[in-house]
Amino acid sequence: MATVTCGTLEYFPENILIDILSYLNVRELVRMSRVCRHWRQLVKDQRLWRAVDLSTWKRVTSRVLWTLLRQYLGRGLRYLRLRGLLLSARGGAFLTESWLQALTSRCPRLRRICLLHVDLRGLRGCSLLPPSLQVLELHFCEVPPGFFASDTASSETQGSIETLVLSNVPSFSDQHLQSLGSWPHLSRLVLRDLIRVTVAGLKGCVPPGAQALTHLRHLELETCTRAQMVALALGEGWPGLQGLSLGGKEVSPGLLCLSRLPDLRSLCLRSCRLTQVMVLRSCRCLTQLRMLQFSEVEFIEEEARQEADGETDGQERSEHDPAPNLRRALCALLPTCAVCFTNCTLTVNKD
Repeated sequence: MATVTCGTLEYFPENILIDILSYLNVRELVRMSRVCRHWRQLVKDQRLWRAVDLSTWKRVTSRVLWTLLRQYLGRGLRYLRLRGLLLSARGGAFLTESWLQALTSRCPRLRRICLLHVDLRGLRGCSLLPPSLQVLELHFCEVPPGFFASDTASSETQGSIETLVLSNVPSFSDQHLQSLGSWPHLSRLVLRDLIRVTVAGLKGCVPPGAQALTHLRHLELETCTRAQMVALALGEGWPGLQGLSLGGKEVSPGLLCLSRLPDLRSLCLRSCRLTQVMVLRSCRCLTQLRMLQFSEVEFIEEEARQEADGETDGQERSEHDPAPNLRRALCALLPTCAVCFTNCTLTVNKD
């Protein structure tokens, strides 16, 4: 019988050990680094610190952030996700100017930051963020007036950000939105549930106004009010806008703007209720459209129309094609456009 040799983890190649450690979260990695000197050296490998998610760590404080930055984070960091103390009883400062300056120095390749429940009112502005950032996400955060304003110190940071995601930021107003007009490389803007953005603020973003987002190529609006959606259709169009995503209960008024977007290439409608007639009327003029996506959309169809089309038994419908009549009509209307349905349903109105 062959002799079975038992060994320790030290017999494994270093690449295999790092692959195993990559399945651990940040807190577990820190614990593993305390086992021995060899494990501490493995945990410090920058391949383990490319994407750091601290949003699930409930007791992250400013002291913890400094420890991670001094001992583990470095040139390998590409993505950082943080949850702040905005809704915590502990309160106190979370992101400080000195920590952000140290982050800029130690992590020159950081491309994306996602902040959740972070109070940014103690910072001067986005000039403190690393200039290497390309994507900035703010979810349930608080920002001070002038946070996005252009100045000499912040021009480098603003010049690198291409994508800005703002989700449920209560203090975000028309003033902040107008400040984004000075960001030269901002090509994608996502606005979700922003109650202080008015119709005038949205209209002011449309070129060729003084505060217009002239470099914007993709706009995403979700959970907006009816007035905000109507604002899209009040102007004469948005030159250069190639991608549009609308979501929420008030999507229908926003469809009125489609006829004024001659450069539109991609359209996504999500989490809304639409009639098939409304979709066909809105898309009739989109001759340049190449991608049309419906995600979690409830299509409303009259019973009389369904019987006329011979689909009362519903056998032609499937999970990936809940509205075959609509798909066939869109393919005939837009022959060069790809149509995609994701988790959509069809409701027959019997009234």
